[in-house]
Amino acid sequence: MTSPSTDALFDRTTMLTRLAEETFDIVVVGGGITGVGVALDAASRGLKTALVERDDFASGTSSKSSKLVHGGLRYLQQGEVRLVYEALHERQRLRKNAPHLVRVMPFMIPILTKDGLIPAKIARVLGTSMWMYDLTGGWRIGKLHKRLKKKAAVRHLPTMPESRLASAYLYYDAAADDARLCLTVARTAAAHGAVVVNACPVTGVTTDDAGRATGVTVRADGRDITVRARVVVNASGVWADHVRALCEPQHPDSIRPAKGVHLTVPWDKVRNDIAVVIPVPKDKRSLFVVPWGPRPDGTFQYSYVGTTDTDYNGDVDDPQCTKDDIAYVLRALNASITTGVTEADVTGVWAGLRPLVKAAGSERTADLSRRHSITTNDACVISVTGGKLTTYREMAEDTVDAALTQLGRRARCRTKSLRLLGAQGFREPAANSPDAHLASRFGGELSAVRTLIAGDASLGEPLVEGLPYLRAEAVYAVRYEMALTLDDVLTRRTRARLFDREATVRAATSVAELIAPELGWDAAQQRAQVEAFLASCAHESAAGHLSEADLMETT
Repeated sequence: MTSPSTDALFDRTTMLTRLAEETFDIVVVGGGITGVGVALDAASRGLKTALVERDDFASGTSSKSSKLVHGGLRYLQQGEVRLVYEALHERQRLRKNAPHLVRVMPFMIPILTKDGLIPAKIARVLGTSMWMYDLTGGWRIGKLHKRLKKKAAVRHLPTMPESRLASAYLYYDAAADDARLCLTVARTAAAHGAVVVNACPVTGVTTDDAGRATGVTVRADGRDITVRARVVVNASGVWADHVRALCEPQHPDSIRPAKGVHLTVPWDKVRNDIAVVIPVPKDKRSLFVVPWGPRPDGTFQYSYVGTTDTDYNGDVDDPQCTKDDIAYVLRALNASITTGVTEADVTGVWAGLRPLVKAAGSERTADLSRRHSITTNDACVISVTGGKLTTYREMAEDTVDAALTQLGRRARCRTKSLRLLGAQGFREPAANSPDAHLASRFGGELSAVRTLIAGDASLGEPLVEGLPYLRAEAVYAVRYEMALTLDDVLTRRTRARLFDREATVRAATSVAELIAPELGWDAAQQRAQVEAFLASCAHESAAGHLSEADLMETT
């Protein structure tokens, strides 16, 4: 079958051949949102660009965020006015450049006063913050904040303890599937000529006689490849120090990982029709409660709750949602609603690590700046760290500017108005349209998925029972989106595992059978893929198991 023209450029075998044979202006290490952003910026400026990712695109932090494209109201309260201004500006650019992936979402902050967690006087402070948020750039979304009366607030979250509610504030931000955004940026970079390869870990940094980096060595599909490049960019997130250590005499210590955890629960347990910001009892933090999976009748399938923000000293390859994390999130949720959500109601979890830049002092990770940092070591390897999902494009622009300085070249940044794949031809469908789900993921390219279904009607059936993903999406993922494993399909190309882990586990064997012919798996390889996926899910489940005593305390 002939693939769509844009996806023919995203062929991994071709990419590996080019990686070995060509010489590049810049090679980017890391396939998270920052790395793919750098690759797109560089390629669109005319630089010969390569990107290598150890695991899968967005397999680290970039698939485990709160999935919000926002300025960050709490950063404004921390005095990070410039960061919020820049983030809100980038939010608007993303809405224009990826309208199929980024959607406007209302947010509500309830004001709880009677025996509440937020004193009445704080309401006035919040009002001032709301105006500052609008003036800093929130107005760009086309709507200003407003104060809601009690009855209006309850309609948005009917499970709130109404007797403790005085009013609420409503403001507007945006949301996006983070992994989908990351993959789309990677594919757009490839459409501009970049070589982009996953499952291709870096094993070393090559240098010349003067100690200057001349590229990297990687291992892919059992063979070693030397990637020749004039500039090396390290965009590997929480692994940035590990990459730097490949060419620095002493292991650097610049990253302070902060763990963020989210839980998914059935929407009927919460019933919020917009995102809600809830306070954490006895803490200076708040959590988002975000509805997900819109139905034609205006309800949703799930709500997810997060994120935590705690120091992390464990294995950066294996952050998990622990029983303490679950207890913390459920305690906050149950303090703001009346339905008594328990660990038994949790259908999915995810835990990720923010690559925060260390700062002097002993601040909580929640208080550390989310601004990015760009440094260059003695080997002239450029490392970009910190930042947040919303500002990835700006981070990439600054990084490529630094690379151009090394190259002694000048080229204007083009990504401020560069539309991502799928934006062209996208039209917002009606909520009850049969194309609503596919349009929100593929935009103007949804016809390619529809073509698969036209050729095989069985591909129009659900991939995982109870979830909106279609079997065609899994086939498309392995043919045209460089998905190599069962986990790639079920965790990142779709988000099935995050929202209903048990249903996804039940579907694992059938999904493996579906994609096995596409990936050339024999029976043993297919079985190994299923076993690996089930083992990963079991490990995740065991890490977050709550005892009966824990549950009693939480509820």
